[in-house]
Amino acid sequence: MKFSRFKYLLLIISPIPIILIALMLGAYSLTFNQITHLFWSKITNNIADTQIQGHIILFQVRLPRILLAFLSGMAFSTSGAAFQAIFHNPLVDSYVLGLGSGAAFGAALALIYLPISSQIAAFIFGLIAVGSAYFIAYKDNEVSHISLILSGIMISALFTSMLSVLQIFADPLKLQSIVYWMMGSLHTATWDKIYSSLPFMIIGITILLNKRWKLNILSLGDKECKSLGLNPQKEKLIVIIGATMLASSAVSVSGIIGLVGLMIPHIVRMIIGPDNRFLIPSVISFGGAFLVLVDTISRNIASYEIPVGIFTTLIGVPFFIYLLRKTKLGGWQ
Repeated sequence: MKFSRFKYLLLIISPIPIILIALMLGAYSLTFNQITHLFWSKITNNIADTQIQGHIILFQVRLPRILLAFLSGMAFSTSGAAFQAIFHNPLVDSYVLGLGSGAAFGAALALIYLPISSQIAAFIFGLIAVGSAYFIAYKDNEVSHISLILSGIMISALFTSMLSVLQIFADPLKLQSIVYWMMGSLHTATWDKIYSSLPFMIIGITILLNKRWKLNILSLGDKECKSLGLNPQKEKLIVIIGATMLASSAVSVSGIIGLVGLMIPHIVRMIIGPDNRFLIPSVISFGGAFLVLVDTISRNIASYEIPVGIFTTLIGVPFFIYLLRKTKLGGWQ
C-alpha cells in the first residue's frame, strides 16, 4: 500500500473533532460558544455565577472522563500494535494475551489487600500474565500463532477466576465498584486517576515511540534482526515492558476494556499501511479518538449508562471473527 500523507494527517487530527463533540454532548448539553467561554473564564479565573454549573459539568465531570477515555484508548491500541509486531501475530492484543485480566487482578488485589498503588500492582501482574502466555507457547525455539492465543486465553481465564475469588472475600462496599470496573467503565473518571496513571503511560508511550522503527525489523523475525545487528530478545523485552506499562496502567483506572488493541491497529493498517514509523503515532491518535467516541455513545444512547467495555466487546468480537477467517490457516503452525 502506498503511504498517503493526507490519510496520515487525518488520523493524527482525528481526536480534535471527536473530543469537541464529546464535550458538547451529555445530559447537560453545551454549545461550542459556551465551551470557549468556560475555558476562557477558567484561564482568566473570572467565573460568573451563571457559569458555575457549566464549570462543574465541564471541568469536574466531562473533561476528566474524556481525557481518561483518550489515554486508555491510546494505551490499549498502542500496546496492541506493539504486541502484534513483536509476536508476528495479527490476532493478539493485551486482552487476548491475558494482560488485561492479569492487570485487573493485580489492581484489585492492591485495592483490597496490598499496601502498594494499583498501577504498580497492575503492571507487575500484567507482566506476569504476558510472560506466562509467551513461556507456555514457546516450543522448539519458536512461538506459533495458535499456541500463543490459546495460552493467552488460559492465562486470562486463570486470572479471571482468581479475580472472582477476590470478589467473594471483598468488602461489600467495594464489591459493586469492582464488578462494574471489570466491565470496563469510565464513569468514575477523576483528575486523580489521570494524574496517577499518566507517569506510567508517558514512560510506556516514550519507549514505543523510540522503538517504532525497530518494530519493523522485529516483525520480520529473529534471524533478520540478528543479521541487521539487533538483539531480538533484548529489544522484545523492552517493547513488552513499554506495552505492558501502557495497558496495565489503563486497566488500573478504566477496568477491562476489551479488543480495542486488536481492532485499532488493523483499521489503521488498512488506511496507511504497516510501516510502524507511521503506524504507532496514528494508532495513538486514532485509538484515543475511538474510545472517546464509543464512550460518548455509551453515556448518551440510553437514560442509564452502559459500561464502555460492553460496547467495545460487542464491536470487537465480530471483528476478531473476521480477522480469524481472513488469516491464512497455513500460517498457523
